[in-house]
Amino acid sequence: MLTRKQAREQAFILIFEKCFRDETVDEILETAVEFREFETDEYTVNTFRGVYENLETIDAKISANSQKWDIARISRVSLAILRLALYEILFIDEIPESVSANEAVELAKKYAAESDASFINGVLGAVIRSEG
Repeated sequence: MLTRKQAREQAFILIFEKCFRDETVDEILETAVEFREFETDEYTVNTFRGVYENLETIDAKISANSQKWDIARISRVSLAILRLALYEILFIDEIPESVSANEAVELAKKYAAESDASFINGVLGAVIRSEG
């Protein structure tokens, strides 16, 4: 059984992978489980699907709140982290916004460039303030 932190990281990896592959969410998930012994749970699968079911809304929030940054210029790692966190913030009520933002910054510290953590924190903070 995955912890929420582990499940979130697994969802991030799938979201990141989808940035590079023109396959369906189900195909990417099936390949990950079958060939990489990728462990998933309900949160991982629902979040991965939810990001891509709501991608237009999520990307619009990123674009509106990433000052002077065109979404195409955001690194794929940062974009995957932002998409994950914004899905949680916008669509999963039981996760506090501050937890989603903090976990996104932690993922950025682990997987992204050093400056990406503050960029991600800034975008998420702006979204949280505008949603509040």
